[in-house]
Amino acid sequence: MKKKSTRWLAAIGAVCAAVSPPAFAAEDAIRIGVLTDMTGLYSDQNGQGSVTAVKMAVEDFGGKVLGKRIEVIAADHQNKADLAGSLAREWFDTKKVDMIANLGPSHTALAIVDVAKQKNRIAISTGAAATRLTNEGCTPNSIHYVYDTYALANGTANAVTKQGGKTWYFVTADYVFGHALEKDASEIVVANGGKVVGRSRHPVNSSDFSSFILSAQGSGAQVIALANAGGDTINSLKTVKDFQVTKSGKQSVAAMVLFLTDVHSLGLPSTQGLLLTTAFYWDRTEETRKWSKRFFERMKRMPTDAQAGDYSSTLHYLKAIQAAKTDEASVVMTKMKATPINDMFASNGRIREDGRMVHDMYLAQVKAPNESNSPWDYFKIKGVIPAEQAFQPLSRSTCPLVKKG
Repeated sequence: MKKKSTRWLAAIGAVCAAVSPPAFAAEDAIRIGVLTDMTGLYSDQNGQGSVTAVKMAVEDFGGKVLGKRIEVIAADHQNKADLAGSLAREWFDTKKVDMIANLGPSHTALAIVDVAKQKNRIAISTGAAATRLTNEGCTPNSIHYVYDTYALANGTANAVTKQGGKTWYFVTADYVFGHALEKDASEIVVANGGKVVGRSRHPVNSSDFSSFILSAQGSGAQVIALANAGGDTINSLKTVKDFQVTKSGKQSVAAMVLFLTDVHSLGLPSTQGLLLTTAFYWDRTEETRKWSKRFFERMKRMPTDAQAGDYSSTLHYLKAIQAAKTDEASVVMTKMKATPINDMFASNGRIREDGRMVHDMYLAQVKAPNESNSPWDYFKIKGVIPAEQAFQPLSRSTCPLVKKG
């Protein structure tokens, strides 16, 4: 494993060098590392856009805090948990990184937050969804910022079942995130009087979804629920279209995680009418539009909710350092949890003792082509899910940091 980790670290060295100075002094800077999927199936909603969002936050803060310059480095963890953990350890030990942002999908995020706890540094997850991060996997050093499987299921599954979709078949990514999303959505379906009639589990980053979609179609379920994300969701929806699964009107598709970039990739004709739950939409308010247009100038695409969360969480972190007058992790975490979050991402957001940042979520629907007035004009907001309803209540938490009455 040591030799394997060494080879991986050498392979990504060029990536780090491209975004950071070649040498680091011990105490002359606050360092933020963006550890994410740069090239794989989750790179559109995270990736370079997340690095850009973090850098925007640093620039807007002024580039310095406590008299120290703020540096940003980045690397691709290739969606491998062991590589993510090795990189996090190397960053904390030798590059003196203070906080790691984004973290990518759930299995890599869990590996990173475990290292952050060991090293007494901070890890902020914006790209992962599994509620394990704020249940049994919670730590005093980690924050789960944007969305999670409970909130995503609570929004979309609630809406679809209340519209009459009572029998469900899940096409699920076969790892911790997919399992958690299927579980949380299934509980919502059953609570609303529905029934799960079957499931298929596929490997992550699958190229052929034919057998999984055909099994779902053959089940006769009213709703085919995609408990996957990124490239897997895109390929699932392409297969649904190829097989004309929804043409009869007897079956519909629920994409439990759908990003703006997924819709852009597939086009409105293939995605129109899909319901989704999101933490952020660029065209929701004047403030979201203003920030998103700045992001667009750099990336030539509008931001996803994960990327907007990268900006917001980084700015909140830097403000906490300034207010606490130290970069010591436990003191900064205390300040972050004590300070409300009010910016273009969240209104009166707050970080609970389990590390969950709670804020309003939004039920949205993908527009029909004739409803879209310009590029990236893809969603219409159908409703607001208040923060206290969107996320798992602390009474159900299994986080050891939560004091039970």
